[in-house]
Amino acid sequence: MSALLSVRDLRVEILTRAGPRRVVDDLSFDVAPGEVLALIGESGSGKSVATQAIVGLLPSPPAIATGGTAHFEGRDLLAMPETGLRRVRGDRIGVIFQEPMSALDPMMAVGDQIAETIVVHRGLSWRAARAEAVRLLDRVRIPDAAARAKLHPAALSGGMRQRVVIAAAIACKPALVIADEPTTALDATVQAEILALLRELRAEVGCAVIFITHDMAVVRQVADRVLVMQRGAEVESGTLEEVLSRPKAAYTRTLIAAAAPVEPQVKQVPAIAPPPLQIDNLVVSFPNSGSLLSFRRQQRLFAVDGVSLKVGAGETVALVGESGSGKTTLARAVLGLVQPDRGRIRLRGEEIGASGEPPGRRVQFVFQDPQSSLDPRYRAWQSVTEPLRIAGEITGLRDRALDLMLKVGLDESHLDRLTHELSGGQRQRLGIARALSASPDLVIADEAVSALDATTKLQVLELFERLQAEMGLPLLFITHDFAVVSRIAHRVAVMRFGRLVEMGPTASVLAAPHHAYTAALIAAGGGGVVDGPASGRGHRIGAPGSQRTQRAMREVSPGHFVAHDDEE
Repeated sequence: MSALLSVRDLRVEILTRAGPRRVVDDLSFDVAPGEVLALIGESGSGKSVATQAIVGLLPSPPAIATGGTAHFEGRDLLAMPETGLRRVRGDRIGVIFQEPMSALDPMMAVGDQIAETIVVHRGLSWRAARAEAVRLLDRVRIPDAAARAKLHPAALSGGMRQRVVIAAAIACKPALVIADEPTTALDATVQAEILALLRELRAEVGCAVIFITHDMAVVRQVADRVLVMQRGAEVESGTLEEVLSRPKAAYTRTLIAAAAPVEPQVKQVPAIAPPPLQIDNLVVSFPNSGSLLSFRRQQRLFAVDGVSLKVGAGETVALVGESGSGKTTLARAVLGLVQPDRGRIRLRGEEIGASGEPPGRRVQFVFQDPQSSLDPRYRAWQSVTEPLRIAGEITGLRDRALDLMLKVGLDESHLDRLTHELSGGQRQRLGIARALSASPDLVIADEAVSALDATTKLQVLELFERLQAEMGLPLLFITHDFAVVSRIAHRVAVMRFGRLVEMGPTASVLAAPHHAYTAALIAAGGGGVVDGPASGRGHRIGAPGSQRTQRAMREVSPGHFVAHDDEE
């Protein structure tokens, strides 16, 4: 079968102060019609840069394709003028970006952004295009799609924004979809739904998919063939079975080994009082523009509804739940970015929030979307030391930045790079270094490792553990990855519809969840048998993405908060 896309000898360079740096080196590959090709490799291996170069999305300068061809449906995309590429992008080639906040217009309703693509490429009227946009939002499982189509990106959770980007990418039924880490920031149940959606699209219109990911579990679910990249070049390629079951290269074997499941670690909760962070009966609501959710009260959307939580010195509390459950809103209230309706937030005994002072540099945040949280004008070392400069420190900043960057896996060569010169994973590590620079009393990590490959993820988790051991650092860790929960968390708190439904030591919650929602989340994240509440009997919810799992997630009610016997 002739290739839909044929890339030959692709070379991409980035202009730096030290001169041109090659980031894609003579890369060649083919994608057949209807095929799913998975590009895998560590952060910075050139996966995203290569695909962005093909469709003309690299910022030029400083990045430029210096050689090679990319023939798509008989036309060389690299030789095509920008006007021609615009006709291809969105119509024949759809792109699902890794960081949805930077891909969406913050001043435009999400429904109109999808409709604009439909008007431009399919020639529909705006009225018909808006109706089609609502249908697409419903298809990617955004609740109450008609109402949410009128919202701006900032009013949606990270997971919902990612689904909007996916809806836009499939709006014109393209022949090729480039999916750049499309499920990285999504919880397990939504990830399964998105993967199922991409499989449906492939079956309906026969589109091919280039799937960029560092998640080996996802690769096994979606890929026909696999291309492994390191430092901008191909390491090996072949069928899914050949590469993952019989890898030839040592680097591939290292990637596979790093992604292998590990046994949950039992972590003892430090017995230190009073806790650095104490949250009591916190309520945060927003004006409700339309009947968005069933738990509306007096035209207010209750994103956080009566939550009480504490984080002790040297303790990591994992906050888990589906996208839109209120996890990030709770964290933003602690940081002083949203005003609570009522309740108390105390940091080392001092009240912050509605009736107290904002925490300032005492609480640092590692954002889910690093692109939107880093100033594109700053060099890497300037981003890391930004909290220190705001506090008035002016000496030794570059040396301190280098020390922090080395701890998170970035070396001296990254010091003077701008944001666009870093990969998504490298930007996330930069955000972690920045959070640590102020020696905070509390760090809130919002999906801090979701964008990292398996080996880097382990390094960052080990870094957090080491810092806790050295500094007694309290950590509120928002995540949807139960492998991360079992590795790093002392306790786990489960949120749904703005409420805590379960809390307890990590080992107890994962082994014997008391709430049906928790059991369904765990099953969706890893499948298999989990212990049932009270009775201790195991029951199978279903494997990730199974109809039984998804039905269980829809049917369980918020219920009442339950604490495990060993939770004080």
